[in-house]
Amino acid sequence: MLLDNKNAIIYGAGGSIGGVAARTFAREGARVFLAGRTRASLDAVAADVGAAGGGAEVAVLDALDERAVDTHAQAVAAKAGGIDVSLNLVNRGDVQGTPLIDMTAADLSRAVTNGLIANFVTARAAARQMIKQGSGVILHLNSGSGRGAQPGMGSTGPADAATETLMRYLAAELGPHGVRVLGLWIAGVPETLSPEKLAAVNPSLQLDDAAVQGLIGHLDQARMTRRSPRLDQVVETLTFLASDRAAGITGTMINVTAGMIAE
Repeated sequence: MLLDNKNAIIYGAGGSIGGVAARTFAREGARVFLAGRTRASLDAVAADVGAAGGGAEVAVLDALDERAVDTHAQAVAAKAGGIDVSLNLVNRGDVQGTPLIDMTAADLSRAVTNGLIANFVTARAAARQMIKQGSGVILHLNSGSGRGAQPGMGSTGPADAATETLMRYLAAELGPHGVRVLGLWIAGVPETLSPEKLAAVNPSLQLDDAAVQGLIGHLDQARMTRRSPRLDQVVETLTFLASDRAAGITGTMINVTAGMIAE
C-alpha cells in the first residue's frame, strides 16, 4: 500500500475532495486525522473510513487559528508517533465574476489572506513535527489561476499565486530536513460543482442542475483531452505524491487539469 503506516492530517476533510482523500489515504494504509469546522461532515467521513476498516479521528478546528492548529498537530504527533502527510483543502472565500475594478479591497484580499494564513499555519505546524523525524510531505490544491490572466477570476488568481510562492519558499527551507512541499493544479472537477457551490463563489452564476452539466461540458471542451479529470483521479495523484514513490518531487505544482493549463 502506498501510505502504509503513515499518519495524515487532512484540513477541510469534510468537503467533497477531503472526504475522498480521507477514504483513499486510509485504503492505502494511512491513519487519517480529519480536521475542519463542521463536526457532522467530519463524522460522516470518519464513519465511512471506519466502515472500510481504516482508522480515522476527528478534530473540530479552524485552520486560521494558530493555537488550535499547533495544539492539534502536537497531539497527533504525540499520539501517533509523528506526522507524515499534511493536506490543506480549506475554503478561502474566493470571489469570482466581478471585474477587479468593481471589487472591494475586502473581497480581493479575503482569499489571498485566508489562503496564505491557513496554508502557512498548517504547514508550519506539520513541518515542526516532520523535521524531528527527517521526513514528511505537505500538500495543497489550487486552480492554477495564478499562472494566467483570465478575466473574471477575481481574487482566485492572486490567492493561487500567493500560496504557490509561499509553498516554494517552504520547500526550499524544509528540503534539507527531508520534508517535501508541493501541490496540485485542478480546475473545475465535475464532482465538486453544484449550483450552490458555484453561486457561493460567483453570485452571478445562478444555475440549475442542467446548466451545471452544460458548464461541465464546456470545461471538457476547454481541455486538451476533451474530458475533465474526475475526483478519484485527482485524489489518486495526491496519494502518489504523498507516498515515498514520489520522493524526488518537491517545490512544484503538478498539473491535473487535463491540459486546461498548458505548461
